Amino acid sequence: MADSSKYIFVTGGVTSSLGKGIISASLAKLLQASGYSVTIQKLDPYINVDPGTLNPYEHGECFVTNDGAETDLDLGHYERFLGVPTSQANNVTTGRIYQSVINKERRGDYLGKTVQVIPHITDEIKEHIQILGKRNEYDFVITEIGGTVGDIESLPFVEAIRQLKWELGARALVLHLTLVPYLSASGELKTKPTQHSVKTLLEYGVQPDILVCRTEHHLGAEIKRKIARFCNVSSNAVIESIDASTIYDVPLLMQQEKLDEVVLEKLGMTRIETPNLDVWRSFLKRLKNPTIEIKVALVGKYVELKDSYKSIAEGIIHAGAQNECKVSVKWIHSESIDASNVDEQLADVQGVLVAPGFGTRGISGKIAAVKYARENKVPFLGICLGMQCAVIEFARNVLDLRGAHSSELEEECPDPVIHLMNSQKEIEEFGGTMRLGAFPCNLSEDSTAFRTYQQEQIFERHRHRYEFNNEYLAQFEANGMLATGINPDGGLVEIVEVEDHPWFVGVQFHPEYKSTVVEPHPLFTSFVRASTECGVVAK
Repeated sequence: MADSSKYIFVTGGVTSSLGKGIISASLAKLLQASGYSVTIQKLDPYINVDPGTLNPYEHGECFVTNDGAETDLDLGHYERFLGVPTSQANNVTTGRIYQSVINKERRGDYLGKTVQVIPHITDEIKEHIQILGKRNEYDFVITEIGGTVGDIESLPFVEAIRQLKWELGARALVLHLTLVPYLSASGELKTKPTQHSVKTLLEYGVQPDILVCRTEHHLGAEIKRKIARFCNVSSNAVIESIDASTIYDVPLLMQQEKLDEVVLEKLGMTRIETPNLDVWRSFLKRLKNPTIEIKVALVGKYVELKDSYKSIAEGIIHAGAQNECKVSVKWIHSESIDASNVDEQLADVQGVLVAPGFGTRGISGKIAAVKYARENKVPFLGICLGMQCAVIEFARNVLDLRGAHSSELEEECPDPVIHLMNSQKEIEEFGGTMRLGAFPCNLSEDSTAFRTYQQEQIFERHRHRYEFNNEYLAQFEANGMLATGINPDGGLVEIVEVEDHPWFVGVQFHPEYKSTVVEPHPLFTSFVRASTECGVVAK
């Protein structure tokens, strides 16, 4: 299949965490709103094959796609902005590139040649970059390069961009995101960091076509002209990216700066249609003008780094806007809560969400939070391990199985109400071997889940090794915890609910991965709505 896609490469300079992912997603949204088909991919320079085995403190959330890829959290932003699913091909790491090259070398694909960074590694990178365009015929493929220009790890990716820009000619464009800091002592915006960042990029043979400048203060025409002069770009290609109150403002800010117009002009293209962002503006209006306010507790073991629960936090934002409600999240470290203080910690919240995770640390705190929500009729949502904690709590305190636990957390527990899936018992490697990706789930008609989704079968994304132990199912259901979502292929319990409770749902899957601006996830929307009925503060 001939590849006619236009390629936009997004690099970053000066410092990390400037928001390449948000800028990439915002540009993609504007191009999509102009009638073009767009996809975004992330190239990560670390040597891990994927982020699946990385500590959330190191890398934040691991985002999972429909096809079971464990990916960078920026893919979550791509999906939330575009409303289009990503896949394995949308996230490529140095580890995967080297693994592929080494596998080819072992097979003898290189016919005795010395395998080198150039051309073999760079060719592999270029091949991965162009997979999406060749397979799917997107109008635009936006490629975000992780890290910062000048990092040793990023050099092969930058070299691949240099080669592709030369090979693709008018079909390729480089957008460089940089920082224009403000020095309060002198009251000045300083352009030198941007100049040095572009100089570094030029040393690698890459001339940026567009500069997007992160700033706390408006740049002004004079600053833009100065940057343009020293960095070899046109003045209209110096784009201001000022700090925003929410990431969802960024597409509109980029539209005001005419980023999409500059991109189309430089690629010799015109709009297919006038951009329509009415749905986006409506979302922002509801987000910024709530009529009520509630507080929801998020109980997790990684709350010091909120990016560990990025998709959950965004799913709550989407649901809040859908309900015209401001949802304040009370972040509670699961190690800081127990039976002695749970009443005090959760007294001021209208909903409790127990987050996913792995390992024994903080488990008792999660179980205490579940017990509080169940006994006090506070709306509860448990996700993955949060659902498993709900099962353990119910077994101990309702079924009186005092030794109930997960065999992941206590291998020899007397009542393993959560146990290892049969398909996982022979697996020894950790990377990419969990139950990953989207699987079907059949819903019981008379259930909160069915009323929430309004359909009999759903497909949700998973990331786990342990499951509800069906040997205990009859005992649970006889005492008021019902299995209302079942995987039709293996009988796996996907959803549990507690009877005689206003809203108590535990799900084995990760609904947060599918929540977008245009389509907030129904579970989050229903959970927030139930929480508003638990006691609200009028705006």
